[in-house]
Order: sequence, then structure tokens, then C-alpha cells
Amino acid sequence: MSKGLPKRSDDYSAWYNELVKKADLAENSAVRGCMVIKPYGFSIWEKMQAELDRMFKETGHTNAYFPLFIPKSYLSREADHVEGFAKECAVVTHYRLKNSADGDGVVVDPDAKLEEELIVRPTSETVIWSTYKNWIQSYRDLPLLINQWANVVRWEMRTRLFLRTAEFLWQEGHTAHATKQEAWDESVQMMHVYAEFAESFMGVPVIRGIKSESERFAGAEETFCIEALMQDGKALQAGTSHFLGQNFAKAFDVKFADKEGKLDLVWGTSWGVSTRLMGALIMAHSDDEGLVLPPKLAPIQVVIVPIYRKEEERIAVSEKANELVKQLRAVGLSVKFDDRDTHKPGWKFAEYEMKGVPVRLAMGPKDLEKGTVEVARRDTKEKSFVPADDALTQYVLDLLDDIQKNIYDRALKHREELTTPVDTYDEFKRILDEKTGFVLAHWDGTAETEEKIKQETKATIRCIPMDAPEEEGVCIYSGKPSTKRVIFARAY
Repeated sequence: MSKGLPKRSDDYSAWYNELVKKADLAENSAVRGCMVIKPYGFSIWEKMQAELDRMFKETGHTNAYFPLFIPKSYLSREADHVEGFAKECAVVTHYRLKNSADGDGVVVDPDAKLEEELIVRPTSETVIWSTYKNWIQSYRDLPLLINQWANVVRWEMRTRLFLRTAEFLWQEGHTAHATKQEAWDESVQMMHVYAEFAESFMGVPVIRGIKSESERFAGAEETFCIEALMQDGKALQAGTSHFLGQNFAKAFDVKFADKEGKLDLVWGTSWGVSTRLMGALIMAHSDDEGLVLPPKLAPIQVVIVPIYRKEEERIAVSEKANELVKQLRAVGLSVKFDDRDTHKPGWKFAEYEMKGVPVRLAMGPKDLEKGTVEVARRDTKEKSFVPADDALTQYVLDLLDDIQKNIYDRALKHREELTTPVDTYDEFKRILDEKTGFVLAHWDGTAETEEKIKQETKATIRCIPMDAPEEEGVCIYSGKPSTKRVIFARAY
């Protein structure tokens, strides 16, 4: 298998784009800015989806589905919300085509204009809260804990597979509560759910924090987030959870009768992660030879490659390999026995290295004689010969656990090496130019200072860390007093 990946150190962007394609994850579609997620890429997303869905249900949420189209008037009801999404909206104005009179093909039928234009869903707060008005009358109807798995459209002009596309897949949770504290606690809880998923399943360490007012979700009173650092030192927003206050309840007149019969507006949250997590998974761990996947999310956890020359060798090796397949599958592992005779073992090794399969077993006639199998781990490329007996199963299970831990530890070490506290603006700019990464700096809390720093350095406030200690200092830009450091970085 021809690799042909650019080196990360030479051109990180080109390395990423080529890896997505060569690992068979996704490709650009005929529609500019959209992507086709290929079977191998989608199988990773399905594993992410399954784990997240389990975590949502364990915290009391249920799934539903809401329309793709949103009446334009709905979006206008929450002023900050419409302002935040207006430039990204795709709008449906007509519902029919017809053949043109001059024979130039099909054109929009001017007589088929919609009475009210429809927005193709950029996010679902408005259509969901218009529905909640019918579902909520009493405190007995609360809390309402709903999630949906869907696609959304945000008309991006500069796109990159998984990281930023005009259409993408995601989940969006939308909850309604009787009290402010309940809604606040829900917002915080879901941020922690996302963080747990990122760290325990993706192997990606994240910072839990609060967005600055300028970076807050349009229509929210507070946005909680998890921020990850990629290998090139740029930040990636990996998930957000929004405390909406009563803003959407006001916009759609969603009220409930409390235990005393008094009417009050409900309190809301929304939260979501998307196929952008696929981009995070790729950029956090992979190397110049291809993907490095965490075992918990790998579609194929173990691949077995037979080595033989003669037909009798093929039969003998295949018989033992099939025994190992049954043995490993019996403990719940995803195993592939690649017995294709159309490709040589070396080609297969390169293919599974590119696809990031965590563990590769190789077996030939000499291994059969010795009763061993060659075991190669993808993360460190280390190889060892292990007895091909009943103990192999536990060896592979332990190895997968070790790989999962190792890639997380490696990513955490990388983040720590690229996290730098600074006290002056000159130092701030120097660090950004020399090694990028997370820069911890004092900020005066004003949007004006934040915008000036962004314009001059292209660095934004990624978050105000939840665990940031109180620390007297002065803003690196304005010199005004500050009580804690925030995280700046250049970002995707």
C-alpha cells in the first residue's frame, strides 16, 4: 500500500488532509463544502455515537427527532440567536423546479414560492422550544431531557474534512427545568460527560472551562466547554454545553404551573458535539505512517495477517488463525482475519498501520512450529512473540488497555509541554510564534481587549478554566487588574 503522507513537521495541514483520504475516512463531495463519510470513517463515528448515547441515557436523557426545516420567523424571535447564525444560514425559498422555456434545463418555478421561507437547521433551539410550548404545562412535565442525533447546515466558505464542513453530523441535547439551579447543574453535568468521553474513550485530555462573553453561544447566558490541544499546538473546541437561562422560554412563551399553581417561565439548556470529534481523534494521536486509534473506538481492534507460500501452509495457518479469532471474539473484541490472497502481507501491514488498527497479529509456518504469534502494537510499533495459547486473550486485552492509556498519557505530556504561563504581552507573542500551544495569561475581562489581542495575534480566549486558581495579576494587554489566568491559543 503506497503511503505518500506528507510529514507533520513539513506541512501539518497537508498531512491531515491526505491522512483523512488515505485512511478511507472521508472525501469531498460533489457539493462544495460537504463531505462523504466513508464506511471506515463512519464506523468510528458509530462507535463514538454508541458510547455517547449510552452516557446520555445513563444521565436520564431520551432521544427524539425534530424537523430539518425551521420557519424563518422562529429564528427571529431570539435576537442574539438570529444575529449569531444569520450569516451561516441556508434558506429555502421555493419548492419546485420546471423546465426552462428556452431549453436551458431546469429552473426554479417562480409560482412555487413558499409563503414563509424556511431555514435549513443550523441548530434546533427555536423549533424545539416552539414544540416544548405544547409539551410543558405543569411542574409534573419537568425536567424534560431530550437529545437528538441529526445533521445540520452552516454555510461555511472555508472548509476542511470533519473540522469544518457546510453540513455535518452531531447530537444536540435540549432540556427544560423548573429552576435556574437545575438548568445550571445540567449544563455543568453535560460538560463533564463530554470531558469523560474525550478522555476515557478518545484518549484526548481536555480543559473544562467557561467561554468568554464574546465566544459564548448566541442566545446563551453561559457556555461551558471542553478544549483540546492538537499536535501542531492549535486548540480545538471539542464540545459545548449552554445555560440558556429563560431566553428561549421567553421567546416562545414556554411556561409551567408550579406546585402552588403560579405560572413561571422554564429554564433551559442545550449542548452538543459533532463529527468534529473525528478531526480531534485524528490530530491528537496519529503519526507520519497513518492513524493511531484508541482501542475503545477502533472499528477493528485486532487484525490477524497470515503468512504463507504453499497451499498446505495457508490451510494450517488459517486453521490456527480462525481458532484465535473465536478466542478473541469470545471476550468481546472486534477481530478481523485478513485472508485475502490478492495482497501480500507487507501490503496488508501498511494498510492496517494507515488505518490505525491498535494490535496486529502475524502468523506463519515457523510460528506454528514454535506455537507463537507475532504481536505488533500500533502506538509504539513495538513487536513481540507471544505463545498462541489460551493466555493470548488476556495478553491482548492487557495490551489494548495499555495502548489506550499510553496514547492518553502521550497526549497529556504533549499538552503540558505546550502550556506556558506568561506575564507580558511581548512574551505572549513570542510564545505564540515559537511553539504555539495553550498560553496562560491575565486578562482584564473586557471584550475590547479580547478583540484587540485577536486582531494582533490571531489568538482567542479558548476558555476560563473551571479549576483556575484565584491569582492577583494585571492584564497582559491593558495593565488593568485581573484575578485569574485564562487560556489563549490559536485555534481551528
